[in-house]
Amino acid sequence: MDAPPPDFHVDAELAARLVSAQHPELAGPLTLVANGWDNAIFRLGDGLAVRLPRRELAVRLIEHEQRWLPELAGRLPIAVPTPVRIGRPAPELGYDVPWSIVPWLTGRSATGFAVDKRDVAASALAGFVAALARPAPPDAPHNAYRGVPLAHRDDTMRARFAGGRLTDASRLAPLWERALAAPEWPGPKLWVHGDLHPANLLLGTSGRLSAVIDFGDLTAGDPATDLATAWLTFGPEGRRVFRAEVEARMDVDDATWERARGWALVIASAVVEATGTTGPLGQVAAYVLDQLVAD
Repeated sequence: MDAPPPDFHVDAELAARLVSAQHPELAGPLTLVANGWDNAIFRLGDGLAVRLPRRELAVRLIEHEQRWLPELAGRLPIAVPTPVRIGRPAPELGYDVPWSIVPWLTGRSATGFAVDKRDVAASALAGFVAALARPAPPDAPHNAYRGVPLAHRDDTMRARFAGGRLTDASRLAPLWERALAAPEWPGPKLWVHGDLHPANLLLGTSGRLSAVIDFGDLTAGDPATDLATAWLTFGPEGRRVFRAEVEARMDVDDATWERARGWALVIASAVVEATGTTGPLGQVAAYVLDQLVAD
């Protein structure tokens, strides 16, 4: 995955040492399978995976997963990486941050599928979003970058439009203004995955949704943040199905969909600014920006 540089040196040798030291009964062969933006993932044997933060900002995020996924997983209709073991910071091994052992979830990253295959997952992802989007408790994780009013992202977006990395900024800026003008979410703070794009979806060979991963940005707030996946993940037909299925399960008005379009712009433009458009996620983000203009 196209990802920012790491803050911590993470490799299979470190992962093996951590497992052997803290959970020796689970020790087994380890293989690096992903270097995401925030975490490195190693397959452990046949049924488990080791998730190690590779960036400083991911430390707090993995703690959120460890605290909340066990409570949320039971009501979700799709498999999620609920930790089966908690890894402690290990300064004696040169790795002073928490980590997790999670189930190995089958499927391939949706970034590797053509849009028409991703569209197959629209109904199931709508069911996931609706099941997650319930009122959150007061101690739910706070996230300054997800679930908040779009106005909180305005300065960042205007800097992106002026920065030169977005080649269609003159056509994207009016879409941002329209999203900003939509009324803010009036309801209670709802649970929000916070990063519901194709790199965090696992699909079967037919395009069927098999798992939703990476809950590091989990927070509470405006559900429009997750509804942005209508543009982040799907093409026009998938968006139509996703929207219809969401509206059959949730009370979602036009203003919420307008904010969702704004969140899609926030997330896709962040990827383009950080990594360009040549990597797997960058290519998805470039497609999203094209869709936002054309839709």
